[in-house]
Amino acid sequence: MTTSPFWVSAFLDFAPGGFERGVAFWRDVTGYAVSERRGRDGEFATLVPPDGDDYLRVQALAEGPGRLHLDLHVDNPTYAAEAAIELGGHVLVRHEAGYVVLRSPGGFVFCFVAHPAQRTPGPATWPDGTRSRVDQVCLDLPPASYDAEVAFWRTLTGWEHETSVSPEFARLHPPADQPLRWLLQRLDDPAPAPVTAHLDLACDDREAEAARHLGIGATVVRRHEHWIVMADPVGTTYCITRRKP
Repeated sequence: MTTSPFWVSAFLDFAPGGFERGVAFWRDVTGYAVSERRGRDGEFATLVPPDGDDYLRVQALAEGPGRLHLDLHVDNPTYAAEAAIELGGHVLVRHEAGYVVLRSPGGFVFCFVAHPAQRTPGPATWPDGTRSRVDQVCLDLPPASYDAEVAFWRTLTGWEHETSVSPEFARLHPPADQPLRWLLQRLDDPAPAPVTAHLDLACDDREAEAARHLGIGATVVRRHEHWIVMADPVGTTYCITRRKP
């Protein structure tokens, strides 16, 4: 039995009071429909693409700041959780519905789930003819936990680790049929902090895509040569990159 996920979903977790604005923004960014809300308090929903299987979901948090967490889809969440514990992970919740909530050695929250999925959606095409898609998750790793965190994810997923991207970035390579690429970023700030993550979009035209996002409520945080750091209306940071969707 393997712990390598056959699919990965990203969960946008919105702080109290930010769910409606956050969901509306990401609905418009992706062009996806929003499912009926579910959960005991209606705290969960899914962004449903017009083709392929979903991989972006949303949650209304009862407390605390907004964040991104990942669902790793595996054949047996219980087995995968035990393997993660041996690698230094910590179980937070074993839910009666069958999923397991964990924390990585560096403090990143993720879940093992068993929901089936296999078809990556295509990019959205906008009225100006450009295309875009959320296609990457970036784990933001403080220097103090970088080595342990990379070892944890590399071993847990079984994916190839590429270190030659740049001094700041490395990659894990999931199978080509998965919806999200994985980027590992070594942060500059030496202060101890938990591992976080953000989403990246690929697009045909970065400036046109950024202008579209600004028009629906985003702000520009800073510009780099190869990407633009943005923030959604409730403060969730993400990047628009120059990769083709």
